[in-house]
Amino acid sequence: MNVQGKNIIITGGSLGIGRETARELVEKGANVLITGRSEERLGEAKRYTGSKIIKFDISDHENMHENAKKCLDILDGRVDVLINNAGIGVRKSIDELNIEDFLKVFNVNVFGLALFTREVIPFMINESYGTIINIGSTASLKGYKNGSIYSSSKFAVRCLTQCWQAELRPHNIRVCQVNPSEVTTAFGNPVRVEREDVDNKLTPKEISHSIISVIEMDDRGFINELNIWATNPFD
Repeated sequence: MNVQGKNIIITGGSLGIGRETARELVEKGANVLITGRSEERLGEAKRYTGSKIIKFDISDHENMHENAKKCLDILDGRVDVLINNAGIGVRKSIDELNIEDFLKVFNVNVFGLALFTREVIPFMINESYGTIINIGSTASLKGYKNGSIYSSSKFAVRCLTQCWQAELRPHNIRVCQVNPSEVTTAFGNPVRVEREDVDNKLTPKEISHSIISVIEMDDRGFINELNIWATNPFD
């Protein structure tokens, strides 16, 4: 897909991977709309990326249809690419597990992602065209200590991705999951302050490059899943 002139939605686009991906897509001529929960961070992201913005909490399921309609109205009812990037995480040992933390994470990472995609899909099916990218994690490939909540949410996203691939390929819609390993972002920080870059850790730029490479593949093919690791994170 040539991204020039394409309408692209990025959820959770006010920081980190989403913001960097938006900036690079706008530079390539795409028409990008980013969502986020903070008006202040969205304003900063708009200045950095040149994207359109909308305040939209993906975990607000009751108003999902209304908020999705606002997004689609901004883009004149056409979405060529949906990047489901919004996500949160909680680290808890097995003896600390509780329903509140499970619901907090799943409401964003799984339920919100799925319900928002459901709102967008009819427009792609109508055009028999589109690309959906779910931002997963290498935590969707293998569980880890204290990862019961976050890792299981990303396993669920991986399952959704595979189900949608089976359902949507007949409609010429490509569905891919991109799995970053550790990235120096604000992820996991309760006040959402981004970490400084580290020489041997991934940054949002590497993930943005990967996402855009998936989108730009010729429409006759698609990458079903892509894992991105730091070359030597133990250096």
